[in-house]
Amino acid sequence: MTSIWGDGVTGETETTARRLRHGMESGVLSFPFTSFHDDGSLDLDGFRAHVAAQLATAPGAVFPACGTGEFFSLDEDEYRQVVTAAVEEAGGRTPVVAGVGYGWAQAARFARIAEEAGADALLVLPHYLVAAPQNGLVAQLERLAARTRLPLVAYQRGQVTYTPAALRRIADIPNVIGLKDGHSDLDRLQRLTLAAPEGFLFFNGAATAEIQARAYATVGVPAYSSAVHAFAPEIANAFFGALRAGDDKGVERLLRDFYVPFVELRDRVPGYAVSLVKAAARLRGRPVGPVRAPLTDPSPADLADLKTLLASGLDLVGATL
Repeated sequence: MTSIWGDGVTGETETTARRLRHGMESGVLSFPFTSFHDDGSLDLDGFRAHVAAQLATAPGAVFPACGTGEFFSLDEDEYRQVVTAAVEEAGGRTPVVAGVGYGWAQAARFARIAEEAGADALLVLPHYLVAAPQNGLVAQLERLAARTRLPLVAYQRGQVTYTPAALRRIADIPNVIGLKDGHSDLDRLQRLTLAAPEGFLFFNGAATAEIQARAYATVGVPAYSSAVHAFAPEIANAFFGALRAGDDKGVERLLRDFYVPFVELRDRVPGYAVSLVKAAARLRGRPVGPVRAPLTDPSPADLADLKTLLASGLDLVGATL
């Protein structure tokens, strides 16, 4: 198999892969919210302010218009505005990886917009609705890759799961540079990392990834996305620092006293993986606004519990609400 650093890989793709690898080693991956006004319309100024605040905390990369950014609710014009704003705020200092999704034809339309907006790479979100065989999953990426010059990171979650054989095939597509995993099947993931070529990137994309960060690292996947970073970068960066320093007591303290109770609160209602974290950002005065349907904002009781937990979590790292 050809390594992603070998023949068929453009210099631009290689540069982006190296920048992402460096970012993965230096900080958490930021998935910013998309800001909306109370009437549901796009709040671009709020989004810019939110992204700027995220960038100020030195994330390894910024992933606008992905799952946390409610990609599924954006039309193409809104998507263009969001990705353009993220690229402008990053100013070339931090890699910007935009989400694309649905079927390959529609994903290619979003990919074209992201390319025109100046994004560095694309995260390919799971396709719409149907289950598909491995040949179809590979063909989906082949067709999208043929229609964009941008590097692609595949995302296995929901109905998308790759076998080692399929992983080898997608890694042979010149501009597919990595895989984000949201299944948390570490046996399968270990098989994938062993099947991948040298230099292929892997990301821990589990919901509230910090909970499983140590387990993912044991199978060779230390990099992770952090929803907590979107509303409490102080907590997310403290956890990242403790994890990388081998401070097991610090890691376990944050897991026990913040992350585990946060996950228990998140699991109360479907969709809280987005709407609860967005509410946490609002509690801190961030201009992110409400979620769009079919998501719903937290109930008053859950919001009160969130405020108490957030305040105690920030106190653990010497920060305030």
